[in-house]
Amino acid sequence: MAVDLSNSISYKRVIAIANDELWYEDIDVAAGTMVQLAASAIEGQLDTSDNLNMFELLQKVFIVNGANRKVADFVNTKLTVTALTEDRVPAHGDILTQDQGDEKYAFMIVDFVNTARTAIYGYAYYTGGAIAFEKTDYNITSNNAIGNMDPNPILGADVIDVSDARPHWYDWTAYPTITLSIAKYGQESGTTKSFGSLPNKAYLGCNYRGRAVLSGDPEHPHQWYMSRQLNPWDWEYGANDAQSPVAGGDADAGEIGDIIRTLIPYKDDYLINGCASSVWYIAGDPAEGGSLNELDLTVGMYGANSWCFDGKGYLYFFGTNGLYKTTIPGNPECISAIRLPNLVNDEAVDPTTYRITMVYDRVRNGILICITKLSDGSNSNYWYDLITNGFFPENYPDECGPYSLFYYAANSPTYRDLLVGCKDGYIRKFSESAKDDDVGPTDDAIDSYVGFGPLQINKDPKFQGKIIGLDLITAGGTSGGSESDSDDIICKVFVDKTAESIIEKLSAGTTPNVLKTFKAPGRQRGYIMKQKVKGIYAGIELRNSTAVQTWGFEQLLIDAKPAGKEK
Repeated sequence: MAVDLSNSISYKRVIAIANDELWYEDIDVAAGTMVQLAASAIEGQLDTSDNLNMFELLQKVFIVNGANRKVADFVNTKLTVTALTEDRVPAHGDILTQDQGDEKYAFMIVDFVNTARTAIYGYAYYTGGAIAFEKTDYNITSNNAIGNMDPNPILGADVIDVSDARPHWYDWTAYPTITLSIAKYGQESGTTKSFGSLPNKAYLGCNYRGRAVLSGDPEHPHQWYMSRQLNPWDWEYGANDAQSPVAGGDADAGEIGDIIRTLIPYKDDYLINGCASSVWYIAGDPAEGGSLNELDLTVGMYGANSWCFDGKGYLYFFGTNGLYKTTIPGNPECISAIRLPNLVNDEAVDPTTYRITMVYDRVRNGILICITKLSDGSNSNYWYDLITNGFFPENYPDECGPYSLFYYAANSPTYRDLLVGCKDGYIRKFSESAKDDDVGPTDDAIDSYVGFGPLQINKDPKFQGKIIGLDLITAGGTSGGSESDSDDIICKVFVDKTAESIIEKLSAGTTPNVLKTFKAPGRQRGYIMKQKVKGIYAGIELRNSTAVQTWGFEQLLIDAKPAGKEK
């Protein structure tokens, strides 16, 4: 039988949490339309003043926020029923059927039942013209050969409500205890089956090989926990099968282990556990021949979101001495050690008061590292360019302080971009055309500059050199041309006896020896700098901080000659 998939579409949506609220992209209305989950449903159930992380698994969003563990379910139908007893609870994977007469059938593959046994969630599908489960007219039966309800069925009168109003919002708990009416899960009929329990608290979570993985439990900070494969409701460890729930730690035999700070899944191949002072990884599945391995025993990772993968599969993370790059397996290399040797000390970030987030920007081909103070949004950021291998420092307005970074591979090209979750609750993205930063009701002028130096003016550093001319060719063509034109550029020239003095002057923004504004675009007649200034070393800063302006240049030409011995 041939199946036509030419019209199949894979839908994606953005989910965001801010100010104790959950917002989601309503793709059924229009791409880019964000809708708030009803405040009445979520009030008091999230605490964004505490650490919060979330991940996608089986078309649901799983949220870990300490003792708050929640699910936003975008795939299931919900049946609200009169509270069921243990022997009336359908098991995960059972198929429920409602015969509505005239060969109309409603089916549900059971996914989850809540702790109170009053809600059944599952994937619903219909045949024969049926379009939904009916509330009161028809009974719901279980597939007795492999099902678990006894006595069967759920009476139609016991069905209180049927809801397809997604997302459904509910507590993330283990499946409730059930009394087996048939032999299942390796147990005999009539026995009680428990599905364990989640840790009391969790701040870290991810999807690895179809398992929900948790860590960050303050009671056991060195421990990780994995649910049954493709069943995030089963936490009964020790089942004798390859998909069994499993828990463990990262240490050599007989040791307690390091504090886990981040969980990093790499496809279905590896799970990297970034710890306070070491990095470990699990290869394969720990319940089926997997192994625990050391990646590095001297380097630690900063936090839950201070990592990313690039397009070639390299892992980047902010660690003990700065920015690292590695393969899995591999040996982490500190790539900031030469260019930014004091990065960690200069930033002096405390994990309790700062958040470091990282993302690979697949459009601009670089890594964005954002360091944000949680209390006020003040930030210090770096763009690591993968083409030039250069670091470029950036600062954004406090309102725009990045709390989260995510590249959204949206269906619509309009929204396919790097998204920045900001301190003020807005989701922003970088614009190639905007000339100011958006801070909500107003805009902030961008202060952009580049420094060159120290530049040795004379070939022999024992002698002075004299700068006798400087010509800056700004970007763009003539006024009104087709090319994007630069605005005017302010040029500062510093000279001194030592290279260190030039670095200090460029950093401190002290009064320059020469200050000149170069008119734009292109090369403007009469705007060559002709002031003469001498020294052993020079530094040059180009800058523009005017609102609604941007700038660029093609060439900076410096004309210099010897100027005798330094006195």
